Amino acid sequence: MNLTCFDDLLSLAREQPEPQRLLFVFAAAGIPEDATPAQRARFEAGEGGTLTPLACLDRPPDELDSFDALVAESREFGADWTIVFVAALAGGDGVLATSEQAEAPLQQMVDSIEAGHIGRFLAFDTLGLPVQFD
Repeated sequence: MNLTCFDDLLSLAREQPEPQRLLFVFAAAGIPEDATPAQRARFEAGEGGTLTPLACLDRPPDELDSFDALVAESREFGADWTIVFVAALAGGDGVLATSEQAEAPLQQMVDSIEAGHIGRFLAFDTLGLPVQFD
């Protein structure tokens, strides 16, 4: 299935043979204060910059009706995010993984994003559209 929007991901997660817990890391795009003029120009053109994790959340796909529901819940964090990174944690033997079991994978996601290793996560913008990184 080709994901054209976040809601496609919800549908796909619901169809998996094992129950899925979706893991979300909300991040803000920015540039360091000491960025060069060239780096600032690239950032203004939509390239380069940094990604700073702001908040984490985990939910089974059945607890999210749509991307709009995720955005509404993210507003409770009080931070403006630019990109949400998503991964899935599969349950086992038909049992959904718990939020406690999701804590370590969420921390690993944060650590990976801070290190710039984002290629293994899905990413969506504030409209719920997939983001591709080069």
